[in-house]
Amino acid sequence: MLRRHFIPSAALALAAPAPAADDDAGWLKIRQDHFSLPDWRAYLNTGSVGATPNRVVKATNDYLAKGASYATDEYPRWGYEPMETHRTALAKYLGTSMAELALTHNATESMSLIVNGLDLKPGDEVLMTDQEHPSGRGAWQLKQDRAGIRLREARIPIPPKTPEELIEAILSQVRPETRVLSFSAITTHTGLLFPVKQICEAARAKGLITVVDGAHMPGQIPFRIDDLGCDAFAGSLHKWMLTPPGTGVLYVRGDFQSKLWPTIVVEGWRTAKDALKYMQLGCNNRAELEGVLEALRLIEELGPQRIYDRIHHLAQYTYSRAIQVPYLKVLTSPNPQLYGGMVAFEVDRPDYTPLWNKLAQRKVWTLRANKIRISSHIHTRRSDIDLFFDTLKEVYG
Repeated sequence: MLRRHFIPSAALALAAPAPAADDDAGWLKIRQDHFSLPDWRAYLNTGSVGATPNRVVKATNDYLAKGASYATDEYPRWGYEPMETHRTALAKYLGTSMAELALTHNATESMSLIVNGLDLKPGDEVLMTDQEHPSGRGAWQLKQDRAGIRLREARIPIPPKTPEELIEAILSQVRPETRVLSFSAITTHTGLLFPVKQICEAARAKGLITVVDGAHMPGQIPFRIDDLGCDAFAGSLHKWMLTPPGTGVLYVRGDFQSKLWPTIVVEGWRTAKDALKYMQLGCNNRAELEGVLEALRLIEELGPQRIYDRIHHLAQYTYSRAIQVPYLKVLTSPNPQLYGGMVAFEVDRPDYTPLWNKLAQRKVWTLRANKIRISSHIHTRRSDIDLFFDTLKEVYG
């Protein structure tokens, strides 16, 4: 069960909890009340960038306007300031302490801060999986080219059937020279959810540094960072947490902070307390962080567990539709414990172009790559998913 953390607001009156997972009419009203998505748009790509609710946009714009007026005695920025109110609110929601949480712009930035902050020597091995996001892999490739480390990938069975299968696939590849295990908690192309806690526990028992690319975790599934047992965690908020684009977090476990150098610094970085030293990035737009606070209030009102239940309900519906299409190779596990809100598959056809063209005509927005990924959120209608599969059938029969 997800915990509830209230974020105070004197002018805020809590709304009724969100509808049940299968209450399509109730969730349609939430879409109409809280999002500016037009009726004709079927947005199925939350896994890339989420849809920001109207009140979050308003909170962001209102602060931007107030900051421009300099009506208050504070800079309308972050990048030097500790931002303790914002970090505390996020830390409570994400299940960790403010002292271990830094504000960033996205998981890509957070991964680069982790990778560049580690002291690794030539020949040290970093074990990844073959399912990593290009940005996470790219940071390690840069480290390889500059520092002479070795990269190796564990092959992950797609689709897997059990968590134990995933644990074995990774840990069986650990060697004596392996120093770091870096893996995505939820893979970007297939939506696969790894048993992060069990993997990190086993890796730490072997003396490995554990780095989790958690870009898709915040807002998509129930979890607490402290329960994962990792040394460092990179997260994006703008996918599933209803925040403005360009908002992310970096978690560095307290007793690991002495082993991770900051990469971008300002004056006084040597005396910066706790994870603050990783977020002193120079002048940034604080209005986005005011939007984050408003997004957290909305999540609290709707109920984080109810949000997850709806997201997962729609993903299960997508999966049920996909396995009925004979020319689809479903990449998502049949085990619903191994995915959250994303379902992925491949079409057994040589050319996706006709499908992309028809989806564009129908105003259906999905990830367009060599794989198809359907990402559902609380604004997603069951009819949006049906429209996708109806279009697929029209194009390929």
